[in-house]
Amino acid sequence: MFKSLQVKVVSMFVFLVLAVIIIVGTFLVWSVSGFYHDMFARQMDEIFGESFVQQLVEGAAGDSNYISVTMNAYGAQLGIDSYRSYYILDQSTGAVLDRSDNLGVDSLEKTPNIITAMTGAVGREVRSDTAFMDYAVPVNAGENGYIIYVKDSKEELNQITRSILSVIAQALLLGGVISIFLGYLLSRTITTPISNLTKKAQKLAEGEFGNKIDVKSDDEIGRLTMAFNEMSTRLQETLTEISAEKNKAEAILQNMTDGLIAFDTDGHITHINPTAVRLLGLDVQKTLDFDGIFQGLDANIRMGDLLYIDDLTETEREITVGGASLKAHFLVYKDEMNKTSGILCVLQDVTRQQKLEMSRREFVANVSHELRTPLTTIKSYAETLQDMLSDNDTAGRFINTLISETDRMTRIVKDLLLLSRLEHSKELQYTRFPVGEMIGEVVETMRMVAQEHGHTLRFAASTELPVIYGDRDRLTQVLYNILSNAIKYTPHGGIIEVSAGKIYNDLYIKVKDNGIGIPKKDLERIFERFYRVDKARSRESGGTGLGLAIAKDIVEMHGGTITITSEPHKGTEVIISLPVLT
Repeated sequence: MFKSLQVKVVSMFVFLVLAVIIIVGTFLVWSVSGFYHDMFARQMDEIFGESFVQQLVEGAAGDSNYISVTMNAYGAQLGIDSYRSYYILDQSTGAVLDRSDNLGVDSLEKTPNIITAMTGAVGREVRSDTAFMDYAVPVNAGENGYIIYVKDSKEELNQITRSILSVIAQALLLGGVISIFLGYLLSRTITTPISNLTKKAQKLAEGEFGNKIDVKSDDEIGRLTMAFNEMSTRLQETLTEISAEKNKAEAILQNMTDGLIAFDTDGHITHINPTAVRLLGLDVQKTLDFDGIFQGLDANIRMGDLLYIDDLTETEREITVGGASLKAHFLVYKDEMNKTSGILCVLQDVTRQQKLEMSRREFVANVSHELRTPLTTIKSYAETLQDMLSDNDTAGRFINTLISETDRMTRIVKDLLLLSRLEHSKELQYTRFPVGEMIGEVVETMRMVAQEHGHTLRFAASTELPVIYGDRDRLTQVLYNILSNAIKYTPHGGIIEVSAGKIYNDLYIKVKDNGIGIPKKDLERIFERFYRVDKARSRESGGTGLGLAIAKDIVEMHGGTITITSEPHKGTEVIISLPVLT
């Protein structure tokens, strides 16, 4: 009941009115009490002025009854009545010598004011916390000392206070009734529109948007009602748009050729389209989770790895299901607060692409094998003709060109066969060997070639180079290919620097030249097979366009990376990074 807004408004209104009445009444009582006390003190000060006290002193010196007679004469002026009395006391002992009442008491309680008068000063302190008010004036008449003591019982003040409190009580009762009535009317003006808004909000929650609330005022409640009606209209439009977009997205997901599975952070499936069910052969009637699905498919991935290992927030795996090859792309997605919401898995059927790729590789291997025999035959016959026609200059030039082109085709066939073997076998001849020794041998071998082109070839190790576990012949071939390119594409008199070192658990080999460089548009395609930046120069130098592709495959088979940075006319830098396997 007390949670009702109307009850709270009425209660606050009543409490406010009652608090105001109580505060005003309290202030009024304090004011009356203070006024009464101040009036008593001022009245006594006016009566017992310096001249009147001096008159009493002189009269008491000649006649001991002078003070009593004089005080009887001033009784009306002092306000002596049943509530207020005066006493004549002995200054030294405080004994009662005379009094205005007839109670016959010979002594009084020695109040602070009486004690003050006994010391010779006027006792005029009026205290609100005592049951009486008093005033004591010393009269020093020669050898005899007297005290005129006036005492008021505050009965008159108490009667006034009781009257005021009675009025306050009546005001509280009447104010409470009136405040309840007015508070109820006020609360109705506030709670009725709010109640209507609440009912409308409940209907909105149930999906009813048709009815609008009538605006009956132009105050804050009226503007709130108008804003609510506007919100209802906008909400209806927004939900309609969301519903349309949801239906569209649902239609796309249901009919897309790729499989899609969404998991929450607990690994439970929140959405799966029919394509994913078909590709993975899942039984949607069973309770499925992330680890249960992909461990059963031997995908070598766990949900915890994706959620808690930063390098695996986006990764790919190849899965084989029922003879079909699938590529699974995993992605951790976040909500609008940048908190992890779950994992998306997109499945692509790459069976056809893999078959085509396998066919292409087999075709390249077969063609390369088939070309070796005719190329060997052509070269043998060309060399024989060269010996026979050595005296004929024109025929000699033609035959030299024929032999040169045959040699280049032979190198292309060898590189194609090497790529084919790398792609098919994916096997390396691992041994432990000192990498510094391997780099030094390659540099020494290529130094003569560099000097023939007028280049300076230098090698320096920034750290102690480790003994690594890898295929020495393949890595040697990688370094040969990179140094050959640096020598070929650096103008006469260039500088080629080879450096190597170990950073943490990675080995890096850097080859830097000041050659012609590579345009930015060509850097993205530099590792493609048969791609040449300067085709004419590559052909003249005998390049096959396969060296960097072979180097990239070998480095990646070792679990490493190879990157190239370059600026035209400034030079090129190739960095090979390999994990140190011991």
